[in-house]
Amino acid sequence: MQTSLKRIFLTAAAILGAMTLGMAQQFPVFTQYYFNELVINPAYAGNHVQLSLTAMYRNQWVNFPGAPKTFNFSGHTSLVKNKVGVGLMVNHDEIGSYKNEHIYASYAYKLHFKDATLSMGLQAGINLLGADYSKLDLQSPGDAAFYNIINVVKPNFGAGLFYSKKNFYVGFSVPFILNNKIANSVEGLLGQLKEARYYFLRGGVVFPLDKMEKVKMNPSILVRTQEGQPLSIDLNTGFIFYDVFSTGVSYRSGDSFITFIDLKISESFHFGYSYDWTQSDLNRYSNGTHEFMLNYRVRLRGVHKDPDCPSYYNYR
Repeated sequence: MQTSLKRIFLTAAAILGAMTLGMAQQFPVFTQYYFNELVINPAYAGNHVQLSLTAMYRNQWVNFPGAPKTFNFSGHTSLVKNKVGVGLMVNHDEIGSYKNEHIYASYAYKLHFKDATLSMGLQAGINLLGADYSKLDLQSPGDAAFYNIINVVKPNFGAGLFYSKKNFYVGFSVPFILNNKIANSVEGLLGQLKEARYYFLRGGVVFPLDKMEKVKMNPSILVRTQEGQPLSIDLNTGFIFYDVFSTGVSYRSGDSFITFIDLKISESFHFGYSYDWTQSDLNRYSNGTHEFMLNYRVRLRGVHKDPDCPSYYNYR
């Protein structure tokens, strides 16, 4: 009985993977973009001024076989007296039998005003898609519909804008512009896989709740839309205590409630954790989603000469 259930789950995971890549998200939906916006907008590159390195891990729909697991590493810094930002993002995403890699470099040019900055960003790179159906219990292993896909390489590029002040920010981005055809999915079920174009609109404010500015509030919103998919909205509210600890809640329309924390470990390290409480029908089979983040920031001698760096929870 357990073996039969496992086979059913693995088969469902393969179909889920094909559906996710063919009709829904191809780039993972992160929660901790809240602290690392480079994952949704190339114009954010260099916004921290100093070198900023971030590692993220997302384990989606815990206990559901074949559910998405994502590893992300990104780094960015400012150059040329904070007139330019450069960044790199490497993403490894697994769902069912599918594996998807993203390797993208970003460039941002900054226009500085008296108390604000407008950043215009571009990113370019490659997506690598692979599929391994060996874990499936197939009645016809030789079926051409289930031939493995090995490192299908597709170049793509995207663009974005990011306007920020110390306590206000708004950004718009189209991370992947080309609608590349990737491959054929499970024959007779879904047809061909294509990269979908989607858009992000993100904004928010940071304001103090007391005269000493020891406690701050950070409400924000993310509007996410993708071709052929319903509009998705994240409503976020965070509270910042003594610029050391942050906690808050989010609501993702039609999907989940989210709780998150961020802790200043030292002047260089911050640790973040979030948990997505699934509200869709998947909550009968899954315990939700864990996401972890570790951020490290450092000034580089010879590159950052007496830089005026924004505090961790502020923008500029």
